[in-house]
Amino acid sequence: MDIWGLRSATELAASIRNRELSSVELFDHLLGRIEHLNPEVNAVVTIDADRARTEARRLDDLLVRDGPVGPLHGLPITVKDTLETAGLRTTAGAEELAEHVPATDAAAVELARAAGVFVFGKTNTPPYADDHQTYNSLFGTTNNPWDPTRTPGGSSGGSAVAVALGFTSFEIGSDIANSIRSPASHCGVFGHKPTYGRVPYRGHIPPGPRAVGDPDLAVVGPLARSADDLALVLEAISQPNARSTHPTVIEPRATSLDAYRLAAWFDDERYPVAPAVRDTLESATEELRRAGAKVDDQARPAFSMTEAREVFNALLVAVTTARLNEEEKEQLRAQRDDPGPLGRFARNATMTREEWLGYDLRRQELRARWDEFFQEFDALLCPCNPLPPIPHDQPEERTLDRKVTIDGVAYRYFDQSVWAGVSGVAYLPGTAAPAGRTRDGLPVGVEIVGPFLEDVTCIDIARHVERVLGGFEPPPMALL
Repeated sequence: MDIWGLRSATELAASIRNRELSSVELFDHLLGRIEHLNPEVNAVVTIDADRARTEARRLDDLLVRDGPVGPLHGLPITVKDTLETAGLRTTAGAEELAEHVPATDAAAVELARAAGVFVFGKTNTPPYADDHQTYNSLFGTTNNPWDPTRTPGGSSGGSAVAVALGFTSFEIGSDIANSIRSPASHCGVFGHKPTYGRVPYRGHIPPGPRAVGDPDLAVVGPLARSADDLALVLEAISQPNARSTHPTVIEPRATSLDAYRLAAWFDDERYPVAPAVRDTLESATEELRRAGAKVDDQARPAFSMTEAREVFNALLVAVTTARLNEEEKEQLRAQRDDPGPLGRFARNATMTREEWLGYDLRRQELRARWDEFFQEFDALLCPCNPLPPIPHDQPEERTLDRKVTIDGVAYRYFDQSVWAGVSGVAYLPGTAAPAGRTRDGLPVGVEIVGPFLEDVTCIDIARHVERVLGGFEPPPMALL
């Protein structure tokens, strides 16, 4: 059974370009899948079908008359509801933005349109993209396509579900603390967190409507059903890196799996990984070794997870609380001496310029140690999330004391971002690729962390992982 919605974006674009499939036909097919399957998962929360069909007809006519306008010509897509879309409601999952209809596109959306796509819908996210699950009071809960009683992750949870169930050609999501990589892992699809600054962030909420500039740590990137799709979309939505004098690297470090020098870091004494995830990743590594990969499971960058987590958490809290007003900041200053998680949060949220510069200096030290590591290795394999998809957990009040359980021990809920933060704090690219499933049948992804600006190496290794391990597999409900 050939289901167009489950093909890769690369294949779909070629079919449209060769006039084997029209944009109108593909859009109607995707819309039918959403009407049939979305009620069970609640991934797509806004659709403008009439305007989209008009745009699909225009692109079909343009193809016949003038040829394709770009490499993504005619592809219908959904976009994470944190990215502004001209004329299409963008809420960031927040009640106060329920009627927000932007006049302009976010920069990444604008670039995707220039490459030939049209946007027909938006996908669910937690309020202001601030959770490891995807639910809000506006649209409700998004369910995992492999097990609707579990979360697809967050904050690009709706994006990952839409890709997994064939609701969209590909998705554009965002990531500051695992928001692309974790949902991709939880839903069994590919995702890429670009090098910081490679894809423009303008038009993302937060910081807020019509915001400009790139907040610290935050990136926009693609989710898709193949590694080739990630490369195709990333190229379309990238811009020259304004923060670096380094040229954008356009060639991967090796040409074959056995030529790559890989390291694997799948557990940590202080920040452990659930056995179900660790076992899946270790089994995947053994398959890669049998296929010729050279993987060192003892090599590590020259810092501890605890050290990286402290720097990442401080800088993350600093940037994500920057939008608080002075009254809210003053309330937090009164909590700085609290000995628990609240005190740490308050100190990071209200740090002085000198304190921030101190953490930034420590970040530069971490970056230097990563540079040393990448002189010996081409990439590091690590978990996208220390847990498989968890059952929905939606307390009435979200607190810093929220917990998850790993191997019978309670850990901080927000430490699900620790593994992603090790590379994110250093601005490094990371690709999430399907690595297998747990004994319970839940998907697990591996993150491939590469050197600064060397996104192509991460994605090329993901291609080899895809070839060896099988890549994207549709959830059973996708075939109904």
